Amino acid sequence: MGTNKSIILASGSPRRAELLQQIGVEFEIVPANIDETPAPNEQAADYVQRMAREKASAVAKEFPSQVVLAADTSVIVDGEIWGKPLDRQHAKVMLAGLSGRSHQVLTALAVFYDGDVALELNVTDVSFATLTAEQIDSYVASGDADDKAGAYGIQGAAGCFVKHLNGSYSGVMGLPLYETAVLLGKAGIMLEPANE
Repeated sequence: MGTNKSIILASGSPRRAELLQQIGVEFEIVPANIDETPAPNEQAADYVQRMAREKASAVAKEFPSQVVLAADTSVIVDGEIWGKPLDRQHAKVMLAGLSGRSHQVLTALAVFYDGDVALELNVTDVSFATLTAEQIDSYVASGDADDKAGAYGIQGAAGCFVKHLNGSYSGVMGLPLYETAVLLGKAGIMLEPANE
């Protein structure tokens, strides 16, 4: 990893951990425990950025001398924030609502360093194919919709639901790698090719 310093990932997401490993960042996982309820009339972009900032700040209180990376992802349909499904029936409703149309995936990143938080927002447009009830039932039964914003993970079987994507594939997964590298660079964490 060269001169990389270790950071703290304020997330329990296995996908975010995989993506950080992919770009050669050493990290310790310390999930943030915050209230993730949207404020009344809060705009989606404001919400995800507030969540990322609050996650980073909450964990930074415990580790003030460390670089802390947090992220928050929401699926936006007609301006409405769609988080994680409440249960599998809710996941089916969500997927039916995404079927045959476009939505946005917003991922906000926050990096705490030197007593301050830097933010980046990634916006990706995603178009879904028209899904049959059987496709939705089968996908939800697989468990892959559980605990994922919008009830799908693009890196799994739901990848074949995506007709078109304009933006960041890794952003849809929950950690846009370009913006992550930029923010970590500002915090003094330089990413290097892994083939040393």
